[in-house]
Amino acid sequence: MAARKKLQESFSKFLIEEVRRWSMMRQTGVSLKYMMDFGSRPSERNLLLSAQFLHKELPIRIARRAVELENLPYGLSLKPAVLTVRDWYLDSFRDLRSFPEIKDSKDELAFTQMINKIKVRHNNVVPAMAMGIKQLKNDLGRKVEPGDLPEIHQFLDRFYLSRIGIRMLIGQHVALHEPNPSPGQVGQIWINLSPIEVAKNAAEDACSICLREYGSAPEVQIYGDPNFTFPYVPTHLHLMVFELVKNSLRAVAEMFINSDKEAPPVRIIVADGIEDVTIKV
Repeated sequence: MAARKKLQESFSKFLIEEVRRWSMMRQTGVSLKYMMDFGSRPSERNLLLSAQFLHKELPIRIARRAVELENLPYGLSLKPAVLTVRDWYLDSFRDLRSFPEIKDSKDELAFTQMINKIKVRHNNVVPAMAMGIKQLKNDLGRKVEPGDLPEIHQFLDRFYLSRIGIRMLIGQHVALHEPNPSPGQVGQIWINLSPIEVAKNAAEDACSICLREYGSAPEVQIYGDPNFTFPYVPTHLHLMVFELVKNSLRAVAEMFINSDKEAPPVRIIVADGIEDVTIKV
């Protein structure tokens, strides 16, 4: 109730009703293959069609997250950091809905600049949500174990997955305006991305952090076909592997920090299947 009251004080009744109406609309799934096929021909017409699609699609996705942020359990919606995130989503929804119909290349370019600003606005969503969770744990006044608060974990899974999708749609459209794209690159997507090379770079970054924190780092061993490639976004894959390796290195380093035994290596296994790629740490 308090969150709704604060919402009504900060935003107009019309905007709040619009957000709730759009949050009930069905979003459209977009596959990586479709992005590659569509983005391989970034003509003026295709960029216009892409902008027109995003003009309708992004408000739906953003509205869903804004409504969900307003109705979180355990009073999480009332935490200052979460209220800040919710306001970012509402501001972005308002920017999108107030943008006029996209009719030509001039409109498309202005829209592209606007959604890029939205992407920048949301850069700090992850640390802000982490701060909100920390504020909730402090208010609960007890030690919260990893298995506690399952509703919060389920919400965060949905929220972060949706955030990746929104940023991917915006980032791909913006990247298609690059005048001199690298060979083998379609927007943000690398057609022949080597997961082994990404794993090596991510492991090096994680090891440097471990060395700085603990003075040493376990060895990282990487197994897989060095010639295997697949189409994907390198920054996304790097972040996922980096976080997994970083957590593994920390766990091993802390377990063996006062031990006479040599710390075991952290192993990364890259396996390619018929329809998918598995990376195991």
